[in-house]
Amino acid sequence: MFTVCGVDLSGSEKKASGLCFMSNDLEIETFLLKKDSEILNMINKRRPKIVAIDAPLSLPKGRVSLYERSNIHLRECDRALLAMGIKLFPATLGPMRMLTERGMRIKDFLIKEGFEVIEVFPGATQDILGLPRKNQGLKKLLIGLTEIGIKGLKEKMNSDELDAVTCAYTALLYLIGHCIELGSKEEGIIVIPKAFL
Repeated sequence: MFTVCGVDLSGSEKKASGLCFMSNDLEIETFLLKKDSEILNMINKRRPKIVAIDAPLSLPKGRVSLYERSNIHLRECDRALLAMGIKLFPATLGPMRMLTERGMRIKDFLIKEGFEVIEVFPGATQDILGLPRKNQGLKKLLIGLTEIGIKGLKEKMNSDELDAVTCAYTALLYLIGHCIELGSKEEGIIVIPKAFL
């Protein structure tokens, strides 16, 4: 029984991030944590095989920083998602900058600690697998996740937890070879499921 971790990261430590640990038989446990130290300590304690983070984990090629003036906003992986009709917010968009900065910081720490880290986008996973997105109603998303076999879901789970569950499920699919990678190692990769369900 191996475990993966999905993180629906918030842009600030003032707002809770959702974490989900999932076993290979789709049993889950979720947490809502605020501080980087809490998130990192929990992951270190559980030692998942892979950590899937919902946040941009790299800058577009040609960007030196998030705060410079530039007309470069999209990575190759972002353009690939948009070409598939999957909507997203660029890493360099105003409120996304804090999230990107935090995601890159947490990724670097986890890699130094020996974890494999992938960037995922729960909205893309939900679209590809025919699951409702959270803006279509949390109850619908909860039902959809239950129907694909995820165990341990609770009615009271909020959107951060349900997106973290989706991130963890993407990580599990990645481990068993049911995902594809968009983008490049040089610039950044987003992992999405194959449309097989």
